Amino acid sequence: QVEHAVPMLSLGNAFSDAEVGDFVRRIRERLDRDELAFSAEPKLDGLAISLRYEDGVFVQGATRGDGATGEDVTANLRTIADIPKQLKGAGWPAVLEVRGEVYMARADFERWNEHARLHGGKVLANPRNGAAGSLRQQDPAVTAQRPLSFFAYGIGLVEGGALPDTHSATLARLRGWGLPVSDLATVVHGLDGLLGYYRRIGAARDGLAFDIDGVVY
Repeated sequence: QVEHAVPMLSLGNAFSDAEVGDFVRRIRERLDRDELAFSAEPKLDGLAISLRYEDGVFVQGATRGDGATGEDVTANLRTIADIPKQLKGAGWPAVLEVRGEVYMARADFERWNEHARLHGGKVLANPRNGAAGSLRQQDPAVTAQRPLSFFAYGIGLVEGGALPDTHSATLARLRGWGLPVSDLATVVHGLDGLLGYYRRIGAARDGLAFDIDGVVY
């Protein structure tokens, strides 16, 4: 088990335009400002993990677990090509925890199951279960055979350095250090921007390369 230095908390939920409006209103009142910018991105349907880098080197990875404690899956994460073993560039904090999602792209999931059906292998139920089950394998060699991908979406513990003040700038910094970040992450303005983003992603959902179960503001 791995105890998270910064808990991996659950997201709040909104299920209607009115609830998103309440979200904006609460922030506007708390900050006492009318003009608000938001970072918006798809909510990938995979397995949340935390990657710990020390002096730019990947040293440990853990699942979210119950938010306070997760499973050490470092050896399995090392088999995923998307996860850099060494950060690019310079300027990273001495300790940096990167939060993100391990997922299985739809095309990779279909190819895996087609191969499994032809050769008597294990057919996966869906991309999310495929990702979660692959990451929890006891043998990293089994995980290495599975077509897993990763997107970074946030940070946990930061020591011995600093990151930008905004979430969107932090994502750009992570991308510069070699961590994959969704191209669909963007900045929108106000309630209209939030609802417009949600509707655009909803319209594009069936054509995305991966499964999602919402958007995150």
